[in-house]
Amino acid sequence: MEYDYIIIGSGFGGSVSALRLSQKGYKVLVIEKGKWYQAKDFPKTNWNFRKWLWVPYLRFFGIMKLSVFKHIAIISGTGVGGGSLVYANTLPTPKTTFFNSGSWKELNDWETELQPHYDTALQMLGATKNPKLFDGDLGLHKVAKDLNIKEKFDATRVAVFFGEPDVTVKDPYFKGKGPERAGCNFCGACMTGCRYNAKNTLDKNYLYLAQKNGAEIRAENEVIDVQPINAADGSQGYQVSIKSSTKLFAKRKIIKTKGVIFSGGVLGTVKLLLKLKMKSLPHLSDKLGEDIRSNNETLISVSGLEKDKNYSKGIAIGSILHTDENSHLEICRYGEGSDAWKLAHLPYVTGSNVTSRIFKTIGKLFKHPVDYFKIYFVNGWAKNTVVLLFMQTLDSTLKFKRNAIGQMSSTVSTGKAPTPFIPESIQLVKAYSKAIKGVSTSFALETLAGIPSTAHILGGAVMGKDSTTGVIDKDNKVFGYINMLVIDGAMISANPGVNPSLTITAIAEKAMGEIPNK
Repeated sequence: MEYDYIIIGSGFGGSVSALRLSQKGYKVLVIEKGKWYQAKDFPKTNWNFRKWLWVPYLRFFGIMKLSVFKHIAIISGTGVGGGSLVYANTLPTPKTTFFNSGSWKELNDWETELQPHYDTALQMLGATKNPKLFDGDLGLHKVAKDLNIKEKFDATRVAVFFGEPDVTVKDPYFKGKGPERAGCNFCGACMTGCRYNAKNTLDKNYLYLAQKNGAEIRAENEVIDVQPINAADGSQGYQVSIKSSTKLFAKRKIIKTKGVIFSGGVLGTVKLLLKLKMKSLPHLSDKLGEDIRSNNETLISVSGLEKDKNYSKGIAIGSILHTDENSHLEICRYGEGSDAWKLAHLPYVTGSNVTSRIFKTIGKLFKHPVDYFKIYFVNGWAKNTVVLLFMQTLDSTLKFKRNAIGQMSSTVSTGKAPTPFIPESIQLVKAYSKAIKGVSTSFALETLAGIPSTAHILGGAVMGKDSTTGVIDKDNKVFGYINMLVIDGAMISANPGVNPSLTITAIAEKAMGEIPNK
């Protein structure tokens, strides 16, 4: 065998797996579809579509991918480091409800079992509290005061090195074994890629250390097939077929490995496994593609009209407001000049059907022509705009399946279909707009199709007691196959109600702890 483990994807689950397996003496190869970006390679603003967006058909090989389904629009990351390149750095721990619900609830005392792994993940990711609030955060604090829940407002816990702004120092995290770092300058550009070496992306910790231990990383390659060798259960290993993800004409290459870990995120892992189930891996559970969740969230933009404010300053998400036991609101920002999102935004309206929403949109434009003219043509969008990220722990699920042309499509599985028109979110948008004297806009698909957006798609290969209730067991091992695991957002088996990166990291740490040294 060429490798002990091939890891498909380099996000939070794949990066943890690469480091821990290499520490245990295994020969590891990480396959990553996206490009390998250094700090200087990230786009200065999101107008640089080729470096910001992943659209191979247009020869765009950036760090962010937008996928639109019938019921939801999904933002995800590509590149060495996966979602850590584009996520907003926040590392919250879910509430107790998460550990006691979903398909995994009876498999373990998860809250107790995962606590030490959360601690490890926080240390590895360099978690610390945001030390400085800016205009967007102060607007959220005003909302908290207006709603008489000031005590529910707080700065976020984030994966950022603050230090002295723009001052480079020796590795501050791993006793000198990690790369040099530079202090955050609060430019707000975390989600278009940190150009200042302050964001604790996975290539600065887990992947960096994994490489030092001998793990290999192949960027710009995509896995197209995984087949057991000789034995149908994979007990004699697998042959993994890969090809270039960035070249127009690429030859297939076959690599042999004893084990395979799927870590491509929901959009990568579930899509690939649904394809493989049809031929190469027929014993995969019929639960594959079920229990897909978002955090029951909405993403609504509010643009301030006061000239003396700069809502782009700060880290991507610097503050949070816990509005009730099931919900919270975060402030997201982009760096000054990253105004491209305005092309996809319309005035924020609500309504039960598209006709009423279109009329309301036109009405808003006629009622406030000067305000919207400023947003779209005069003021810098990012400088004057925050994105309100509202999340809930309340649950509903989707199912992903392959359609006639081999792509994934969505159907509602349990509960109501996701909606951008959540009553609590609507009230908070109004409250924030009032607090900063601003006007609201939203992603056009929400207005035209009633489809919400999410950056936190989860599930599809969830845990269960057997193959009738899940795709993987409590140790992330795939039912029906030997030495095959799923370790990424697809494994999340309940609604965390918060940004899931820390939880994915903690569960990955736990799963790797179950694998013996070579």
